[in-house]
Amino acid sequence: MNTLFSIFKREFISYFVTPVAYVFIVIFLFMTGIFTFYLGAFYETNQADLEPFFRFHPWLYLFLIPAISMRLWSDERKSGTIELLMTLPVSITDAVVGKYLAAWSFTAVALLLTFPMWITVNYLGNPDNTVILASYIGSLIMAGGFLAIGSCISALTKSQVIAFVISVVICFMFILSGFPMVIDLFQGWAPQAIIDAIASFSFLTHFTSIKKGVIDFRDIFYFAALISFWLYVNVVVIEMKKAG
Repeated sequence: MNTLFSIFKREFISYFVTPVAYVFIVIFLFMTGIFTFYLGAFYETNQADLEPFFRFHPWLYLFLIPAISMRLWSDERKSGTIELLMTLPVSITDAVVGKYLAAWSFTAVALLLTFPMWITVNYLGNPDNTVILASYIGSLIMAGGFLAIGSCISALTKSQVIAFVISVVICFMFILSGFPMVIDLFQGWAPQAIIDAIASFSFLTHFTSIKKGVIDFRDIFYFAALISFWLYVNVVVIEMKKAG
């Protein structure tokens, strides 16, 4: 546990010693504002809620989260520091989980800095703050899902660009699986159980459910299982690289 915390602390602090972290946070806050107030027509709806704010989070994460995760292991492999890391008395699991939690915590900081949105909507009306809190929780958990995928892909290549592109494509597939146009392709010939299974893989299906203010065990289990699976694969990939 001490080793894991040491890795987490080192990685988390490293985000703030370079301009990259601050650039990411500024871009994230700027884009959330643009999507909420312009594309989401926040004022035009005349409703005191943050639905327009959370509506675009999956699409923001689709590009911004891979931008964070692409350096987690690709940079280590390119610089050769991954070999040094593997010679230290550190388990691969601790290294993977520590780096992942540091990146997830950094994402949480960026999300936390959007609190003026929450204050604004309370100033303008009487929103259901329980729903807003559930949406924040759902957004953070969903970001964790994106990040777990990106971390695993980053371990597969030395190129950050390749890691970014592949992560975006895979995450996009997880989003798209819940879209009506994808479901319609299976309607009429596939059993309903298969259709429901395909839809259940979508980030949107589970995030939309949480956004309603109901944190269902099935939605939490989905994201927990997704994160655990990709982190496990991440560990296996690093172990294979080490053995090779």
